[in-house]
Parts: sequence; C-alpha cells; structure tokens
Amino acid sequence: MNNDFNAVRLASRKLACCSPDELNAVLLDLADATESHTAELLAANAQDLSRMEPSDPRYDRLQLTESRLRDIAADLRKVAALPSPLGRVLKHSVLPNGLELTRVSVPFGVIGIIFEARPNVCFDCFALCLKAGSACILKGGSDAKYSCTAIVALIHEVLKRHGLAAEAALLLTSHEDTDRLLTAHGLVDLIIPRGSSRLIDYVRENARVPVIETGAGVVHCYIDRAADLAKAIPIVVNAKTRRVSVCNALDCLIIHRDRLNDLPALCQPLFDKNVFIEADKEAYSTLQAIAPSLTGRAGEESFGTEFLSLRMAVKVVDSIDEALDHIARYGSGHSESIVTEDSEAARRFLAEVDAACVYHNAPTSFTDGGQFGLGAEIGISTQKLHARGPMALEEITTYKWLIKGEGQTRK
Repeated sequence: MNNDFNAVRLASRKLACCSPDELNAVLLDLADATESHTAELLAANAQDLSRMEPSDPRYDRLQLTESRLRDIAADLRKVAALPSPLGRVLKHSVLPNGLELTRVSVPFGVIGIIFEARPNVCFDCFALCLKAGSACILKGGSDAKYSCTAIVALIHEVLKRHGLAAEAALLLTSHEDTDRLLTAHGLVDLIIPRGSSRLIDYVRENARVPVIETGAGVVHCYIDRAADLAKAIPIVVNAKTRRVSVCNALDCLIIHRDRLNDLPALCQPLFDKNVFIEADKEAYSTLQAIAPSLTGRAGEESFGTEFLSLRMAVKVVDSIDEALDHIARYGSGHSESIVTEDSEAARRFLAEVDAACVYHNAPTSFTDGGQFGLGAEIGISTQKLHARGPMALEEITTYKWLIKGEGQTRK
C-alpha cells in the first residue's frame, strides 16, 4: 500500500550520503532547467488558471509568470550558495571518563509538505529539503494540479541526470493520498502544512506523524499615540497592499484614539487601491464621509479574520494596553507591528506581543525567509516547538549525538 513511501524512504538514505557539492549541483541544474522550460511550465499553469476566476483571491498565488519563474530560478541559486546546514557541530564535550560527545546537525529524512494553490511551493520545498539532505513528499491542492505535475516532472529529470532517484521528490494528487501521508508513521518524519486554517486544523486533527504548523496569519498594525504619520502611512499601505493574498498581509489596523484625526490620511491610500474597510463605530463615522462605497460597519467576525483580499478591519483603542489585549485575543501568533516614536511603548509591544515576528516601525510584509536572508522558506511556523517564524535550512534539520570511546564501560 505504501510502496511509494518506502521508495522515498530509501531515496532519503542515499541523499544523506551526498556531499554538499553534489546537492548544490542539482539545485543549480534545476535553476537552469526552470528558465529553459519556461514555456512548458507556463502552459501547464495556464491550464490551472483557466479553472479559476481571476477575481478569486487565490488566483495571484496560483499564477506563474516569466518574471516569477526567473525569480524562482534565482532563489534556487541562492539556496545552492548558502552554507550547508548539515554536519554542524552544535555541542562538543569530553566526559571525565574520556568519552567524547559531539552533537551534530543531520537530515530529518522524509518531510511531507501539504499546501494549496501555490505551485512555487514545489520549487521552494524541494530545494530546501534537498539542501538539508531530506527527501520530500509534496501534496498540492487540486487547483494547482497541472502546474505541480509539470514542476515535479522537471525535478525528476534533473535528479536522474545526477544519478539520484526520482523518488527523492514524490507528488501526491488525491485526497486519499493526504490521509495516507498523515498516517505514515515510521515512513515520514515530519509534516508541514501550508495554507488556510481549515487545512492546518485538518492536518493537526488527523496526523499520526509529527507536525509543524504554519498557521494562518491574522496580522495587526498598531498606530500608537506617538506614531510618526510620515512613517505610518507607507508602512500600512505596504503591509496591506503589496500582496493581499499572502499570510503576512495586514488584516486589522488598530489606532489610538488620540490619532483618530489622522485616520483619513492613513486610509486614503488604501481607498485609492480599492481596499474595503470594515470599521468599528468610531472609525466608521470618520471614514464613511470620505469613502462611503469602501467603508462598512465592522462586526465581531471582522476581527480575527485573515482576509487574503482587498479587505481589512479598523479598531480604535484608548491605550496600548487595549491594543495589546485586542492582539492577544484575535491574533494568530504570526506577525504584528507597532508604529511609534515612544521607546517605552515600543519596548512593551516587542516584549508582550506573543507572535513569531514582532515589528517596530516596519511593515509585516518583511516576514519572509528570503527577506530574512534565509533563502527560500518552507513555511512560517506559528508554533513554539522546534521552529518559530520563517523556516529555512536550519529549521528543517535535526541532530544526533556521536559518542566516541576507548572501551569504557559504565559502572
């Protein structure tokens, strides 16, 4: 029943024996192949796009372009240029009895990644898993079926050219395959879900394999009473509109009551980009007058929602304490930001907000492995166990102890 998973397991053992130079050569070859096979990859992607309305918030994530493929190829080369995460000495000691202990970084083995309509994830996850010495099992959403099939076929061609088993990257396509992956205890070492809260909840509730959650991003930006408006305006616009369908996009603007008069200036650039604002009572009375067609009344469901679209909420608060309480209640532990010139307010926010990435006077759009200098990321973890925040090479390795002796025995 799991013959394909057994083959991936075997491939992972052979990958663990490859040198960093051998793994890097595969990635560089794949980068070249991605550029030379652009037409084929875009044709497959067009088949997927034809089945989705352009107005769908997922359309942007699904779409590949020549420019995006060039960026993917560049990211593959960047990953190849990064130092190997394997064989790093994490701890070393010699016991009084002469035993030498060394803790070194090693591959996980087999990593399963479950994702939705984002075909670029195939490239990112394969590259990071390979560089970290692990085989990968990829389960993409049906919306990206043709794109993922073409990408993994290209990966297989490159692996074979380098004398490696194609099973080092396995693509799954059915819902039944998802359940099989989640229960593949002993064959799969780790599963990383990337996508909606519904997907992540399903994985968490059904997995018998260890899971690292890359949770939904319910993201806030708090405009403090001591905020510099000249900084706040571009921070808010960039956080919300750079790419609305990604997990680090702004979902709720929180503003101190003393800065309510600045709310029109903060929101006008958003209205110019057709962002619809669900405003609480006080914010609504301020914004409805300047953009009635793009302003609505916020309900309880407006807060704690990951919009992934040209839509966001606005909340007026009386103090930084109220802002912190709101984030604690509705945040998802992903990314949060404060705009302020008050060093004590910034210190409190950075210390008290419980999230993977906490910003001061910068937009949450920077939450990204590439922006952090990590190369392509495999996901952004919102949990605290093992990894937190953007996960790249270091986060997808584990370690083992090497113990060398001279015949010592334990009393």
